[in-house]
Amino acid sequence: MRGRWIGAALAAGLVLASADLVWAQQPKPAPAFQHDPDLDAADQLAPSQVQQQLPAAVALPTAPSAPSAHTGKRTAHATISLGEGGAKTRLARAGIPQIVACSGVFAKDSNHRKLAMAFESKNVAYTQVDAATGGRMASVLYPKDPKRRLEVWWTDPISRSNTHLIVINGESAWTAPGGVGLGLTLAELETLNGKPFKLLGFNKDRVAALSSWNGGALATLPGGCELGLSLRAGANAPQSAVQAIPADQVYSSTDAALRAVAPAVSEILVGY
Repeated sequence: MRGRWIGAALAAGLVLASADLVWAQQPKPAPAFQHDPDLDAADQLAPSQVQQQLPAAVALPTAPSAPSAHTGKRTAHATISLGEGGAKTRLARAGIPQIVACSGVFAKDSNHRKLAMAFESKNVAYTQVDAATGGRMASVLYPKDPKRRLEVWWTDPISRSNTHLIVINGESAWTAPGGVGLGLTLAELETLNGKPFKLLGFNKDRVAALSSWNGGALATLPGGCELGLSLRAGANAPQSAVQAIPADQVYSSTDAALRAVAPAVSEILVGY
C-alpha cells in the first residue's frame, strides 16, 4: 500500500516528505488547440480543491545497470511496451497490453492535457484519490474501469503538470517499466531484476515494502524514473509467520521465511 512509500521514511534510503501547497486561485481551462479536445466540465477544479499535501519526489537507491529490453508498439492513443513472463500473461488475459513508460505522456514533463489528448477527455478525470497523507487530487485514467485504472499525481497541481507519481493498484492490469505488474511473485521479480533484491518486513496490514533493487536491472530505468512497490502476504499465510518478519528489518528476496508466506505485488509506484 502506498502508505509504505508516502508519509514514512524507508530504512534503505527511500525518503518521502510532505510539503503543503496552498492554491491561490482556480486555474482557467487552457485554450483548445487544433485537434486538441476540450476538457470535460466535470474535470475542472472546484473551490473545495484549493488545498492539499504533496509528498516529495521519490528517492530510491540506484546503481548503474543495463535496463531490461522491451518490445515497443504504438497504438492509436499511446506508446506501449509488452511486458514479460507473468505480467505479460496477465495483460493478455485482460486485453490491455499497455505498460507505463517514463516517456511520452508519462514523462516527467507531462501534464493532464496530454493525458486527455492521448486517452480522450472522457476517459481522464481529475479527482480525489486516497493517500496516506490524506485525500489529494490526481488525474485518473479510466476511473470507472478497475482493469484500466491508473493514477497520475502532479508536482504542480495548479497547472496539473510535471509528473510526480504514477500509481498502479487495485485490479489494474497496467504494468510498470521493466514489466513489473500487480500479482507478481518474488521469483518473478527476481527474474525481471536479474538478481535478488531487498525488502522491509510486513506491517500490521501484512504488507511489505521494497527497500532496494540491489543494483539490479530495475534499479536504473530509461527516462529517469524510480520504481517502488509493496507486496502483500498470501491469504493462506499464517499470521504468526507474517508477524515473524517485522517491518523494522530488511530481508533478501531469497529469504526462506519470506518466501514461505508467498507475498505478491499489491501496489506499484513510478516516481520522479
